[in-house]
Amino acid sequence: MAKAEIRPGNCGFTTIVQATAEGRRCTLSIHSDCAAIQRLARELTEVDPFEEISLRKGVPQSLQMGMKHCTHAACPVPVGIIRAVEVEMGLALPIEMTIRLEKTPKP
Repeated sequence: MAKAEIRPGNCGFTTIVQATAEGRRCTLSIHSDCAAIQRLARELTEVDPFEEISLRKGVPQSLQMGMKHCTHAACPVPVGIIRAVEVEMGLALPIEMTIRLEKTPKP
């Protein structure tokens, strides 16, 4: 099982994703205090890992569910779900991802 803890920032809602390989499918357990992610979690319980990791076959299910349920376009949860799936399937290393933001004051 691979686990991702996603802390989006301003909203303050932490999401925990657990991905478990079952043959060529991956089951998902997603827990969050965010109502939008809770709706996403009810609908997104299993994915085909090889369809999740590529944009060449269309938009991955995790991103589709993000577009359907998330109210904020910059929500990192759908990408975090994909990364958990990749790690569980041995398609990525379990290395921390970071986006550092800062704003430089105008002179």
